[in-house]
Amino acid sequence: MNSAEDKITNWFARQSKLDNRKFPIGIGDDMAMIGLGSDKSILVTTDMLLEGVHFDLSKATLEQVGYKAMAVSLSDCAAMATKPIGAVAAVALPKRFGQKELKQIHNGINIAAEKYNCPLIGGDITSWKTDAGFAINITMFSSQGNCRPVKRSGAQVEDVICVTGFLGGSDLGKHLEFTPRVFEALEITSMVRVNSMMDLSDGLSSDLPRICTQSKVGALIEEDRLPVSAQAMSKNDPLGAVLNDGEDFELLFTLSKEDSEKLFENWEGDLIITPIGEITSTGIVEMKTACGLIVTLKQKGYDHLGSGNGV
Repeated sequence: MNSAEDKITNWFARQSKLDNRKFPIGIGDDMAMIGLGSDKSILVTTDMLLEGVHFDLSKATLEQVGYKAMAVSLSDCAAMATKPIGAVAAVALPKRFGQKELKQIHNGINIAAEKYNCPLIGGDITSWKTDAGFAINITMFSSQGNCRPVKRSGAQVEDVICVTGFLGGSDLGKHLEFTPRVFEALEITSMVRVNSMMDLSDGLSSDLPRICTQSKVGALIEEDRLPVSAQAMSKNDPLGAVLNDGEDFELLFTLSKEDSEKLFENWEGDLIITPIGEITSTGIVEMKTACGLIVTLKQKGYDHLGSGNGV
């Protein structure tokens, strides 16, 4: 079952009348692609973060929020294995914010910008007349990496499903200091052909079905293979945290068995990559539990238009 967010996104896509020659990638992937002629193109994504939903200013500094805002959009570049070029930022400030707060936000943005050679090149500042919540939006531009941008729709039956890093527990502080996997995505795609990829923003239980829906396939993952973070292990339901917490911003990708063997044989990066299952022809996303049962994976990740919890 699609989330409310997926349903409206799919509706938007059906209304789209884009010329595929001018816009080779449109609604439904992590970034849109704009053709510029002569085999040139640019990719763009935009992400808005809201106080009380994506961050809590009683727990997070403004520098951390600025960093996260930039890192979220950088993660979209990683999701399609593209190279960040530059970004613009827009903020809606509460009445109580002034230059001091703006400088703290800017510092956080620049920490991420400098690490990934993706300068802040402009933006917009607006302010509420009341002490309303703080919002920050980043629009990111990138260029093609080592291959054509990797879409969600290319998964093939018998592909191996992989994730980077450890999953779950982002609400215990991980979401403020995660590392967007920009360099790792470029390295992986320089070594092997990746058939489909996205970043894990809403949780494995919600994001894996998005790859399957767009690729018209199913999936079977194994509980015992899931890489559980230390933060998730500290929770009452570690498995639920791994599947549903969201905001891990790790890579979820599929590739052929042959390429997966090549990747694992030659991967020398510090980042752990874990095979967690395979793509099937069932059209259903399933999980093999620790006791060997095959169950349908329920989508319980974050839904922006549903009843999901904020940070």
